[in-house]
Amino acid sequence: MALISSADDPERRRAARASRRAALASGAADPDAGAASAAADDPFGADDATGKPSGGKVRKVRKKKGPIREWLDAVVFALVVMLVVRTFFMDQFRIPTPSMEKSLLVGDFLFVSKLHYGARTPFSLGIPFTKIHVDGLELPGTRLPGFSRVKRGDAVVFNWPGMPDTPPTLPVDRREFYIKRVVGLPGETLRIDSSVVRVDGVVVPELPTFQHLFLAFKRDAAQVMPESRIRALGGTLVQETPEVSVINGTQAVQDSVAALPYVERVVRYRSPLAGQLGFQGGLFPAEKSWTVHDFGPVTIPRMGVPTTFTPENVLYLVPTIARYEGHTAERMPDGTVQIDGVAVASYTFSQDYYFMMGDNRDDSQDSRFWGFVPYNHIVGKAVLVYLSFDTESGAVPLPRLRRIGTVVR
Repeated sequence: MALISSADDPERRRAARASRRAALASGAADPDAGAASAAADDPFGADDATGKPSGGKVRKVRKKKGPIREWLDAVVFALVVMLVVRTFFMDQFRIPTPSMEKSLLVGDFLFVSKLHYGARTPFSLGIPFTKIHVDGLELPGTRLPGFSRVKRGDAVVFNWPGMPDTPPTLPVDRREFYIKRVVGLPGETLRIDSSVVRVDGVVVPELPTFQHLFLAFKRDAAQVMPESRIRALGGTLVQETPEVSVINGTQAVQDSVAALPYVERVVRYRSPLAGQLGFQGGLFPAEKSWTVHDFGPVTIPRMGVPTTFTPENVLYLVPTIARYEGHTAERMPDGTVQIDGVAVASYTFSQDYYFMMGDNRDDSQDSRFWGFVPYNHIVGKAVLVYLSFDTESGAVPLPRLRRIGTVVR
């Protein structure tokens, strides 16, 4: 005859549960006593001495987090969210130089979309958003799908390619960030004539915020150009001589200066020498005697399209292959080209390239100096100014409230 213990009696368990429900429904005067009684009658209740149920199962008790643990969890969660957002969706940058004025000002803080062209996966392993990385370890890097292609006129943030004679030693994603405007697309032929940019023979229109150096010839050599007047018009007086004033400004500034009674005529400045005011080093490629105002023509490399070498394009295509395509490339004394030690007549590029220029055309170091920008160097598209400070207003930068929320054109 089999024996059934009280702990295994179904009738007793049902009776205990019914007793607890009745006690709760009647609103017992001593809830603690009722709970203790119910626990005593419940064969699966916890044993006060051992913390284990009488049926032999262990009940896991969740400890409440302390304030320090809750604060640390919140900080870690915020850092993870920031890392994901800045890596794959939207990043933020500050304008440090005047190369894009008057479109973007020094002290502007920008939101840069990585969704437009697709976010890049890392090229190196290290602490995000710093230069600290594992030296010698290179990741393949790729780009996630985006919803837009790079278009002419886009204000683009990219990693600096470095000067041709001193290539950077850091991985692509650890280099300095630059922002310029796209003026030449893959496969196009670009030329600059007297500061006018032409692509495939068509003039590229300029925004009203673009700036150029121009010369204001005066009617009277004794007349001094008032610097305060030029500044009030939105321009900058660069140099003053008895005959001419050198001014940097937009087309509107040029028109206003031309209307002054003591100004005879106004013309765009045209440099007779290679290089540019305020910058050291020559233009790209070094073998050409081009200037910042008269440059090219150059044909911008396009992915997947075979490009035949010519005596003209070999000067800028061979350095581009050697710097970005992962091959050794050399122009031989007889004019032929060797890639990885093999003589070739043409080359098919593995990625697209772009020609970038600053909106402040005579105060910008751009593709005229360091050549084309590879597609894998592009970070994203500048879309919005979310904060701005006038860093030249005095010891304490003053906020430019009117620029907050400005859409980048």
